[in-house]
Amino acid sequence: EVQLVESGGGLVQVGGSLTLSCAASGFTLDDYAIAWFRQAPGKEREGVSCSSSRDGVTYYADSVEGRFTLSNDNAENTMYLQMNSLKPEDTAVYYCAAGATGYYSDSICRMSGPLDYWGQGTQVTVSS
Repeated sequence: EVQLVESGGGLVQVGGSLTLSCAASGFTLDDYAIAWFRQAPGKEREGVSCSSSRDGVTYYADSVEGRFTLSNDNAENTMYLQMNSLKPEDTAVYYCAAGATGYYSDSICRMSGPLDYWGQGTQVTVSS
């Protein structure tokens, strides 16, 4: 079965850290661009971080630049989002995604795709 399964969300205090994991099955993550998005209540989905072999760079939204880090472990077929110095405005449902082969990293985040696979979402709540 082809799927992305996320874990690691939860409740954290302002200034704290969380690491989200996204395990892929049924396909090889390294063959695709990888991405994390988030959506807060009443807001549009936002591309948090995207990475594509098309340009070999990792794009970060301005709102998370310097605080979040996207990475992947090919041996585990898993991608991660390390989140530090969390703020209340980081509260959202976070989604991992893969696909968009041949697209630049920033365009994947700005256009939300085209992505072939999406995780189910994991809630991150930052309390003050």
